[in-house]
Amino acid sequence: MLKRIKSMLKVDFKRMFTMPLVYIMAGVSLAMPILILVMTSTMGGAEEGGAMFTNVWRAISSVSGGESAGMSMDLTTMCNMNLLYFLISVLVCVFTAEDFRSGYAKNLFTVRSKKVDYVFSKTLVCFVGGAIMMLAFFVGAMLGGAIAGLPFTMEGFNAGGIFACMLAKIFLVAVFVSVFLTFAVVAKQRTWLSILLSLGVGAFMFMMIPMMTPLNANFIHVIMTLAGGALFAVGLGAVSNVILNKTSLV
Repeated sequence: MLKRIKSMLKVDFKRMFTMPLVYIMAGVSLAMPILILVMTSTMGGAEEGGAMFTNVWRAISSVSGGESAGMSMDLTTMCNMNLLYFLISVLVCVFTAEDFRSGYAKNLFTVRSKKVDYVFSKTLVCFVGGAIMMLAFFVGAMLGGAIAGLPFTMEGFNAGGIFACMLAKIFLVAVFVSVFLTFAVVAKQRTWLSILLSLGVGAFMFMMIPMMTPLNANFIHVIMTLAGGALFAVGLGAVSNVILNKTSLV
């Protein structure tokens, strides 16, 4: 079993990193915070009360219990790193749909009957792709904040909180990847349908992100998102496996 999974992972990682898709997504993730921070700062400086972002870290997340946390849906909540979870749906759905569109999946399952290996591999590989996008956004936010001249002051949190926040956000990627992959195997080569379903459910889940990944995150947030990602990967992975076994591969 381990040999099969290792072989599948090797193929999937090679396919992902030889396709332009992951590099395009990483590039978009890098450019997005730079454009957001520079453009909002140009429209109105923080000292004039016109800027959306009063400091760089608000482009990453909000402070738990702060004005932009919880159920609040202001512009800083909508235009921060949490947007990437929607973009990750494109990565998962396009990458998976290509398998069915090109005939790769059908040929693969003709030789390998274990569709669970495919689901496990796709979940892990897309998780890595999503994590790369998160790190690219973080780098872009630091660059964008420096270019826009925004302060890097930490109010209500510290460097440890930022580190825990980023870990929690990356672990939470596994939850969304599992959901998006389920819709991807339902829709198969119909990329538009899988993305539409993923965005719809992603919007429903969006409200939990600020609460699970605040800037003042701690060990509990990291453990909760890690456990949630593992549970969703196993649970929805089983659902995806059943779908692949019960439906046509074209």
